[in-house]
Amino acid sequence: MGFGRQVFEFLKAASVAHAQWDMEVSTSIIKNRKKLLILAILLLPIIAVSFAEAGGYLGGKHAYAPAFYTSTIFLASIAVGLAAGLITGCIGAGGGFIITPALMSVGVKGILAVGTDLFHIFAKAIMGTTVHKKLGNVSVKLAIAFLVGSISGTFVGGAINKWFYNKDPLLSDTFISIIYVLILGFLGIYAMTDFIRASRKTSAATSTDSHGGATGVTSIGAKLQNLNIAPMIPFDEDFVPGGKRISGWIVASGGLLVGILSALMGMGGGFVTFPMFVYVFGVSSMTTVGTDIFQIIFTAGVGSIAQYAIYGYVFYSLAVGMLLGSLLGIQVGALTTKVVKGIQIRGFYAITILAGFINRIAALPKKFTEMGYINWPKAVVGNIEFVGNILFWIVVAVFMVWVISKFVTNLANLHHQEVN
Repeated sequence: MGFGRQVFEFLKAASVAHAQWDMEVSTSIIKNRKKLLILAILLLPIIAVSFAEAGGYLGGKHAYAPAFYTSTIFLASIAVGLAAGLITGCIGAGGGFIITPALMSVGVKGILAVGTDLFHIFAKAIMGTTVHKKLGNVSVKLAIAFLVGSISGTFVGGAINKWFYNKDPLLSDTFISIIYVLILGFLGIYAMTDFIRASRKTSAATSTDSHGGATGVTSIGAKLQNLNIAPMIPFDEDFVPGGKRISGWIVASGGLLVGILSALMGMGGGFVTFPMFVYVFGVSSMTTVGTDIFQIIFTAGVGSIAQYAIYGYVFYSLAVGMLLGSLLGIQVGALTTKVVKGIQIRGFYAITILAGFINRIAALPKKFTEMGYINWPKAVVGNIEFVGNILFWIVVAVFMVWVISKFVTNLANLHHQEVN
């Protein structure tokens, strides 16, 4: 397997792991009346203030008295959350990738989109994580070493984003767009290639367990565990006789990368934690699940609050809107998979990732022109960006209509399955 293919499998597994976490916490919220009440308490004032044309005080350019806000953007945030939730629930991957590009495509500044997305992840983790079910599998020492790196990384990533924004907001948007272009382009092209191969029945889906399962160790994991660099952290004592050990410096370095990505992209960092633990560190999947749930609250919390919220780079109302939309979308999408199976799901995954890629790459010519790097006619770059936005939302809208129509037409069948 080539290096590019290995990176794709890593990112795809990361996307799947993030989607599984998203579905778990969303289901926890939906099934808990107290959590729904808390969400309603948060939501009702925002709706009231938004449509009373005083919504500028709920999120925007400044932390405590924002300069701008419209109820249209709030409705768009619900749509963004719904679309991401449908993709996550139905495909089981990829939904989080479209949030920042979607917010930017409706006019939200890149740094605000990233900060809001990260805060939305933090809010969902706080409300929906059922830590008590997983605490038995948490490796506290691994989590602490990882958090030392990840929390430090959020300061690095946040400082980079703020530096670009303070230097030039256009440069900030361009920088964030380029990051998404690189990741979504790579992932989308490989996903489409994977879909085409699968449709010809020349390849099969790869599962997370094939990379180590509950107790197996990958080759890179074995090599890293053999590096005796103090302090050495023991883990997996309950699954392997004598347990395993790995250097705390290695774990902290992985956390540093995750923290930087989280602060730079919003959801873009925390989602790689699961495959990093399993594939790179050689940690069992059981220990990884509990430890990941433990660390994501702190990484997302410190990143969203210390790096964005206190500087005014969080749209609180949009975060609640996305949370509301995603909760509904994930439930509908997950139920739809019970009646819609097959290769089409993988095709939609590739298409939605590529749509996000096209959306961000189509915005670059206008950004480069406005900064004076290229000298293209304004009408041309404006039309390129417009076409990229239209194509993106057409793909998302078609997917949403397809999933919702399948859900509605099979409602009776789904209800019958739930009863049984």
